[in-house]
Amino acid sequence: MICACGNTWTTGSTKPEIRTDVCSNCHPFFTGEQRIVDTEGQVDRFLKRLKAREERTAATEARQAARVSLTLPLSELDIPSRTLKTLEAEGVVTAGDFLNRLNDGGDEGLLAIKGFGHKGLIDVKRYLRARGYDVPGAEEE
Repeated sequence: MICACGNTWTTGSTKPEIRTDVCSNCHPFFTGEQRIVDTEGQVDRFLKRLKAREERTAATEARQAARVSLTLPLSELDIPSRTLKTLEAEGVVTAGDFLNRLNDGGDEGLLAIKGFGHKGLIDVKRYLRARGYDVPGAEEE
């Protein structure tokens, strides 16, 4: 066998001479000289797209963090005015107030508010989840 690099060796073949372009003496895998051949700029394009994706992800996370503010007034959630007035009378004015009440007493703690029922609870939880809040006990509804 004769390689293009000039290396020769003997094998048990029926042909008298075999020529090859690459052998274990000159192949990059065996020589350890493996390098990225980037003739069309594909590696650069990939790295550029990867960087753009990371920037988009960071921007999305920043928007999400800004969106989930505990100081968000419940009046911005488009909940029915009767429900809103009932909660405001009890001092539950912001999303943080609502979530604190929900964490402290659960659904029962909020349902104990006079005039606040299951429908109002479900509505407020739905609106908070739509805004990106992590509402405890919202999976069942």
